[in-house]
Amino acid sequence: MEEILEMFGKLSYLGIFFLLIAMNASPILMPPTWIVLSSFYAIDPALNILTLSIVGATGALIGRMILMYISRFFRRFIGTERKSSLDTLADFMKKKKYGYFSASFLFAITPLPSNMLFMAYGIMRAKNISLFAGFWTGRAIAYYVMISLSTVTLKPFLELFDDSLTGILVTDISSIVMIVVFACINWNKLITEKKLGFVKPKFWRL
Repeated sequence: MEEILEMFGKLSYLGIFFLLIAMNASPILMPPTWIVLSSFYAIDPALNILTLSIVGATGALIGRMILMYISRFFRRFIGTERKSSLDTLADFMKKKKYGYFSASFLFAITPLPSNMLFMAYGIMRAKNISLFAGFWTGRAIAYYVMISLSTVTLKPFLELFDDSLTGILVTDISSIVMIVVFACINWNKLITEKKLGFVKPKFWRL
């Protein structure tokens, strides 16, 4: 990881920007972005925290947008009933004034894995500028806070990820499970009848 940071660090903010796009376009096996940003700041304290946060949030957003559009490919593998269910959820969130913004902002400003969120958006074929605005705002705030506190928080997390990939793998597996569960929820029933139900995948019916 140190070699990668040094290579992209030579390009200053531009290198950081492109690295974060690549990281966030990948659905799995990537460390938390704030750790990478904090590591760049630890290597070069001359970097401006606010600028670094803005560059980080923008790179993360573009990467997640790429992931979202790639995830639309997997929609073809789900049944008609589940497509209808997810479309109902997309319409419901679109009608809510701050539906997409709130969901994206909460995922961005908390430790929740945003890869799962944008893969779900892709499967839903979500189209709303507020989901991008919410994510960017949340990420910019979160990155600014975490980089500012990195002198205290960075070292323990670096030791965790240097020791093994267990933390990343657990997070990625959890995200995949959450996406499967999310896609199987019968959103038509939940939204209209306020009852939780599931649309069974085809392989359950064999």
